[in-house]
Amino acid sequence: MFFSLRNRLFLIFTSLLTVPFIILSFIIPSWFTSVIKEQTQELAIEMMDQYSLYIDSITTQAQDLGKQVLVSQITQDWLKIEKKSSPTSEGKAVAAKNQLKLLLSSMMINNSNGMSISLFLSNGSGIWEDNPYLNEEKWYQDFTIIKQQFTKAHIDSDLPLHSMRESHVISFILPIIDMNTFVQSGIIKVNFPSILLERALNKMTIGQNGRAYLLTKQGENVLPSDIPIPLYVIEQSLPEIINDSQQKGLIELDYNGESYFIFFQKLSVGDWILISEVTESDLFINVHDLQRNLLITSAVVFMLTIVSSFMLSSNIVSPLGNLAKAMGYIERGDFTGAKQYMSKITPSKDEVGYVLKVFDHTIAKLKNLIETEYEVNLRRKDAEYKALLLQINPHFLNNTLEIIGSLALQEKNKEVVNVSVYLGKMMRYSLNTKSSVVKLAEEVNYIRSYTDILKLRYEDSLSITIEEDPDVRSFPVIKFILQPLVENAVKYSFIQKNYAWIRIRTQKVGEQVWIVVEDKGIGMSENIITNVVNQGEQDETINVLESKGKSIGLRNVLGRLQLYYGHHFSYRIDSQMNEGTKITLCIQCKRGEIHDEGHTSG
Repeated sequence: MFFSLRNRLFLIFTSLLTVPFIILSFIIPSWFTSVIKEQTQELAIEMMDQYSLYIDSITTQAQDLGKQVLVSQITQDWLKIEKKSSPTSEGKAVAAKNQLKLLLSSMMINNSNGMSISLFLSNGSGIWEDNPYLNEEKWYQDFTIIKQQFTKAHIDSDLPLHSMRESHVISFILPIIDMNTFVQSGIIKVNFPSILLERALNKMTIGQNGRAYLLTKQGENVLPSDIPIPLYVIEQSLPEIINDSQQKGLIELDYNGESYFIFFQKLSVGDWILISEVTESDLFINVHDLQRNLLITSAVVFMLTIVSSFMLSSNIVSPLGNLAKAMGYIERGDFTGAKQYMSKITPSKDEVGYVLKVFDHTIAKLKNLIETEYEVNLRRKDAEYKALLLQINPHFLNNTLEIIGSLALQEKNKEVVNVSVYLGKMMRYSLNTKSSVVKLAEEVNYIRSYTDILKLRYEDSLSITIEEDPDVRSFPVIKFILQPLVENAVKYSFIQKNYAWIRIRTQKVGEQVWIVVEDKGIGMSENIITNVVNQGEQDETINVLESKGKSIGLRNVLGRLQLYYGHHFSYRIDSQMNEGTKITLCIQCKRGEIHDEGHTSG
């Protein structure tokens, strides 16, 4: 029958697939075309933005090199000697020129973009070679007449290396100015290979044949490659781009029955304009192919789905049909036949859904457990570190207040004022909670204030020497690692002696920064040193947190350093009873840390 369950399922599946098929075949292609146009514009603008940032990075580097050469004292000395141009100064001129060549060579070698630097005086005299036809050079005329500091790509015969003279370069030109008279005497020419911009520009493709170009306001190509786009399109679009108040946008033009999409972006470098063009037929060629392939694929999927729906309906209807036949036996009173017929029916068991459900629940449970455990560990570590750090301030503040009280009882008002000033510096350093990491020089300055307080208390009985390596002043360290060690050194030096000798030293040894605190006190026994080392290997943070006061300064410092630096930190304790102790903290240098000029002390 037509209205049987099998036929109704077949009709439902066919109807559900016919409607999407019609939509995919007729409605979606037109919508898809508008979406591609919008996405293409977004993609073009994104690529142009990235290329603009890339150009800015290259040109900014060229400008920085030019300015460094201009303000260099070596350049200014060479310029002064060249101005004199007397026979007696000829030797000085040669020496100054050679020194300037060394400077330029060093700057070019250290440059990662293959940039080169040339200098010319107004008479054509150059640092590498003279150019008597300097005024006839096109790039020089563009600079002097239209004030174009960034030139178009050209072959420069005045580069320092012959291998560079066969390749196109783009130059940044900066006038040479005498810093004393502010009179221009020539130019500085910083060159970088045009291939740097060409390679990146060639990657900016839209459609199959769409390309990007770098033009001047005059419509000239900045790069040496050809522009296959029709001249009419450039001539018509360029004035509209220049007069447009927007920095970026889209212009549509028709030429010879073809529609052109011109994406543009105005650059801040040399008044350059970045243009990316694509034709409508080129842009949507893939859409037409996609539409054709979509129709074919949809037809195939439609047929396969019809077959699949028929098989699915059969899997559902067949068991029901067998059940109906079995019930026919019962209707006729043949229970034996029904039993035998039912034994031939194999019941289906769908366990996949159950397995997937259990597995999905397991994954969710494991993920939740891992994230919870990880967060707990992070919070625990952070809490342990802060607890260690908080042990410092009350300890040194209590000792300092005792010193102030002692001096006040002795009516040493000047010393009380000095101690207050030193304490104020220490408190400013301590209360600066923006970061727990400072430069080593700041930590040393902090310990100077602390030792100045100790010297006022102990006077001639205390000798403290600080030896600071200039090369490690900017090395980043965590705060309060010196004060506990110096405090212990002073304390245990006065136990059996009437004087204390302390030396604090910082230095760079290989790939490590050493911080050394040395005294001539009572020393440490082998048992104490072994105990400190063993406790540090087990769990330094727990030992410090549970400490009742014994060796708390040393344990505190070692615990915080191990928490922060991990395997990049090590230490050594050298001590002899009644002769003294030397504690060396060794921190592994990471690349760029010591000479990082981006951090300056306040």
